[in-house]
Amino acid sequence: MAGMVHATPRSSARPALIGWLAALATVTIWGVWAVATRHAVTHDLPPAAVGLLRFGVPALVLIPFSWRAGLFPKGLSVLKGLALLGSGAPFFLIVALGMQFAPAAEIGPLLPGTMPLFVALIGWLAFGERVGGVRLAGFILILIGVVCIGGYGLLLTGNGAWRGHLLLLTGACLWGIYTHAYRRSGLSALQAAALIGLWSVLILLPFGSPPLIHAFGNGLAAPLLLQMVLQGLLSGVAGVVLYGIAVDRLGASRAAAVSPLAIVLAALIAIPVLGEYPEPAALVGIAMATLGVVLASGIVSQPAPDKAVSKG
Repeated sequence: MAGMVHATPRSSARPALIGWLAALATVTIWGVWAVATRHAVTHDLPPAAVGLLRFGVPALVLIPFSWRAGLFPKGLSVLKGLALLGSGAPFFLIVALGMQFAPAAEIGPLLPGTMPLFVALIGWLAFGERVGGVRLAGFILILIGVVCIGGYGLLLTGNGAWRGHLLLLTGACLWGIYTHAYRRSGLSALQAAALIGLWSVLILLPFGSPPLIHAFGNGLAAPLLLQMVLQGLLSGVAGVVLYGIAVDRLGASRAAAVSPLAIVLAALIAIPVLGEYPEPAALVGIAMATLGVVLASGIVSQPAPDKAVSKG
């Protein structure tokens, strides 16, 4: 494998800027995706049908990459491959099912809100990555902000929402596993998106096709087209590729640390779309989570970069 070249601060400034822009674009897409998916699975379509739209579009758009790499790229271990594929159909089905149980206000805190915590925890347990000082304080603020945004619903289990909470946390853990697996896979962002899309379509096709055909026959062509754009093009292609660019440029922990900003965007989007207004405690939580993102990302400090990983 080729050795890693240590860039000077001046030479690494441009890649870092590209990484931050890609991360911000990613969380914007996630914010839109959370609201769109919540609306779809509670109104028109079952999770498998929405998932087929989510992965069918990238599977078609990125078929040249799938054709060259095959069903399973050479040199990719089975363990890393399974970790990558866990962010596809399994992640979507688990999260979509969780959205049916958990209120919309709790989806953001429990999914993008906890992703950086899982990434940091997995990095510490599996790879010996250390998080300390200012960044540790940032993660603590994110956790406190998540609880404030979610409110009592995150702590009380009597209303049955705990099932959605558990499923959303499982999804966040799967995304944390994917983040580290992608970082060490040797695949490009487009190759990873093509691999995930192809396998997800193969898994979802038998379950998602019948309800999609039924919905189309019932005159829901316009909502289906909107979901194809939001789920397939934005989330399925642009979101995965941009997140991969962010991980490549910033490292796993810093790229994931920006994800709680999706909570803020989802909360703002939910006001006009779902008619949901954040409580005062949620506003405090948004402020704390945003500050936590700034600290956990390492922008205000000069921490050691993620452990170097060769990409081939």
